[in-house]
Amino acid sequence: MKKVHNLSMIEDIEGFSSEVSRLVSMMNYTRHTTEEAIRGLTTEQLDFHIDNESNSIAMLLQHIVSLEKAFQIMTFEQRELTDAEWEKLGVAIELGERAKDKIRGRDLDYYWSEMSLVRENTLQELQKKDDDWLDVITPYGWDEKANHYFKWFHVMEDELSHRGQIRMIRKRIDA
Repeated sequence: MKKVHNLSMIEDIEGFSSEVSRLVSMMNYTRHTTEEAIRGLTTEQLDFHIDNESNSIAMLLQHIVSLEKAFQIMTFEQRELTDAEWEKLGVAIELGERAKDKIRGRDLDYYWSEMSLVRENTLQELQKKDDDWLDVITPYGWDEKANHYFKWFHVMEDELSHRGQIRMIRKRIDA
């Protein structure tokens, strides 16, 4: 019987190197709390906007998916996004008016499926990496450099930040 990972422990996980395990532990906890925050939402709730300037929960979920896909390309494939990939992912990464028009009308199963598929790919790729890979420094943004550890920390902290927004939006919906 395979040991189930304890979400409240940052520890080694079977199939991952030691430091990658710790990163995956944090990513697993983050995803678990995001799942709790969105559980049971209807399409109408997912598409709700607090005001004209706000993002919907659906937009934030698609942003989480698109950002993770972009970082898969940048770190696992070690390249920048193509124009076609940016066309597909950029709307949700940038959010804004275009995202308001395009990211709506889907149910929670759609977003959870997208989130699960992208995470499954991330975990499969991270199983192939060792701790030294986390220290590899590559371009980041226009003028910066960052190591892979920071880049995947950023994916996780971006999701945590948006999870906080999701919780706030949900309180407004439920009020």
